[in-house]
This record gives sequence, structure tokens and C-alpha cells, in this order.
Amino acid sequence: MSTAARSVAPADRSAGGLATPGVQKAPWLQRQLGELLQQRGHAWLLQGPSGLGQYALAQALAEAWLCDSPQPDATACGHCESCHAIAVRTHPDLCVLMPETQMLERGWPLDEKLQKELDDKKRKPSKEIRVEAMRDTIEFSQRTSSRGRGKVVVVYPAERMNPVTANALLKTLEEPPGDVRFVLASEAAHLLLPTIRSRCMTHTMRWPTEQESLAWLQLQGLAEVDASGLLHAAGGRPDDALAWHRAGMTARTWQALPEAARAGQVQPFAQLSPAQVIGVLQKLCHDALSVRGGGTPRFFDAAALPAATALPDWRRLTQWGKDLAQDLRSAEHPYQPGLFLEDLVGKAAQVLRGTGRPAARSTR
Repeated sequence: MSTAARSVAPADRSAGGLATPGVQKAPWLQRQLGELLQQRGHAWLLQGPSGLGQYALAQALAEAWLCDSPQPDATACGHCESCHAIAVRTHPDLCVLMPETQMLERGWPLDEKLQKELDDKKRKPSKEIRVEAMRDTIEFSQRTSSRGRGKVVVVYPAERMNPVTANALLKTLEEPPGDVRFVLASEAAHLLLPTIRSRCMTHTMRWPTEQESLAWLQLQGLAEVDASGLLHAAGGRPDDALAWHRAGMTARTWQALPEAARAGQVQPFAQLSPAQVIGVLQKLCHDALSVRGGGTPRFFDAAALPAATALPDWRRLTQWGKDLAQDLRSAEHPYQPGLFLEDLVGKAAQVLRGTGRPAARSTR
């Protein structure tokens, strides 16, 4: 088995997860699924910002296309042999192509050779979709369908294809062999090669209403106050709000983070991944700049933020934002996660207290 995973993780059932049940609970995704299933096309690009369910929609499309007994609305039945094979990751006609970091994060199996390399620490898991995995996927697309309903390739996040990997896909995407369909899901479609985008039919993800998001989050187990608070923290993106909840965040602990950052307290951030910590600090930087300019914060309550007169000047805040963007590049592979976290929070404290130098840091 190559780094291109086969079929779907049964435990990942959120709107950002991998199976149709997550879509069924998210009405905004269910509407989009129905519309897409009524259209023809061998390659789709699902694009939009994070937190809107691209991954779930891509997987639901694949499940519907491969289903042995689709529903009258063309969605998957969820009970046939094909749907079961997808649920247990054994469907021979479904290939899911992801970076190794994403596969590990979501519990996808790696082939034995690759897993041994990682276990032996010969290299770190790739945060890009490697060209070797793409070549395996192209080989998969050229095989005859095992179950007679064609084959499906899901690529997520599609922007993680480097130029070499993307170019390897181009010819197959333009002239697919046999009955194979592609669905690329992206949270940063502008990073894709124009030639990739031009070969796909594009669907822009639609935002749910606040009422839909709150109802769905409560179905996922969030208390009403946390659903409302974390949805606000996520900028209205329900999947991102659910991710904060699963990281142990509540509406109350979220509002305490600005003061914790200003005080240089690492513990309130300890349950978060490095990328999540950077996400929090980027939101804090955004709101600090907004307050500093006399505006209204977007992600935190005004009462949770320092007063405008207590904030540093816009140059220091702007440089901090640039530093955080740079830090994000190494967030998936920090050499020392504990020290990385201390550095992030320490820099935040320096900026928010107006100490230290505002000059740009050297590239890591």
C-alpha cells in the first residue's frame, strides 16, 4: 500500500470528517452534495476557507459515486457492500491522497516501508503530497474498476501538492483513463497551479447560517454557550469551532487566552497543537490591531483585550503578525515542541507588554 490511502476513516464523522453521516447532520453540506450529484464532470475542485467542510463533502461525493444502491436523491445508502468497504478502509476503487502528516493526524495507515522509515526516524513525515504517492495514484487510476462503478480519487488538501506533484497529475486530470473521477478539496485554492484549476469544475463552499452552525455544533456535544462562543472565536466556521472544542477549549477559556498570552503563561496553551497556538495568536494579533485602530475585535470580546492605550504601536503588532506567519511554516514539525510553544508565548508577551525589539526575526 502506498502513501495514497484507500477508503475512509470510520471514526472521523464530523462535517470536516470523512463520512456521509457528518454531511447528513450538516444541512449546508447536504444541500451542496445534492446539487453536485446532479451535475456531470470527471474532476471537481471544492474550494473555500477552512472550517466549511470541504473534506466531508469530497468524501460524501466519493461515497455516493461508488454506492451500489444510491438513494433517490443520488446520495449513498450507507448500508451496501460498497459503503461498508469505504467505512472500513478497504474499498478497492477509492484512493484518498493526503500528506503523511495529515494521514497520521487522522489515523490513516501508511504502507509498511514508509511506516518503518518514520519509526526508525530516518526522516520526518512529509507535510506535502509527495510525487511518489501521486505516481501510485496515477497507476491506481489506470486500473480496471473492481466493482464496476468506476474509481474515485480524493486529494486533500489539494494545495499541499508541490509543483512536481501537481505536474504529475496534469495529464491524467485532463485525459482520465477509463471511468475515474477526481475531487480535489482545498482551503487555499489560490496556491494551486492555474493549469490544475483550469482542468476542474469549481465549486465554492457556501457558508452556513449562524443558526445552522449552532444547531450542528450542539449536535456534536457542545453546550449552547460554548457553541456560540467558539463559533465566534472561529470567525463563523463551524468545523474550526468543533476543532477548538475537541482541543479542550470552552468559551470561557478562549476569552482568557489574551491575558494568558500577555502574562507569558504557557499552560493555557499546552493542550493545543503548535498550529492551533499560532492560530490563536494570529487572531489575537488581528484583534489587537483592530482595537489599536479604534475598531471592533472579531474573535475575542473587547473586555478580554487590553485597552487601545495599553497596546503597542501598529508597527510592532504588524511585525508580530509577519513573525507568526513565518512560524506557521514550521508548525507541523517543530524540533522541540515545548520550546517552540514557550517561544511563541514569550514573544506574544513581549509584544503585548511593549518590551523587546520589534525588529523582524531571522528565518528559521
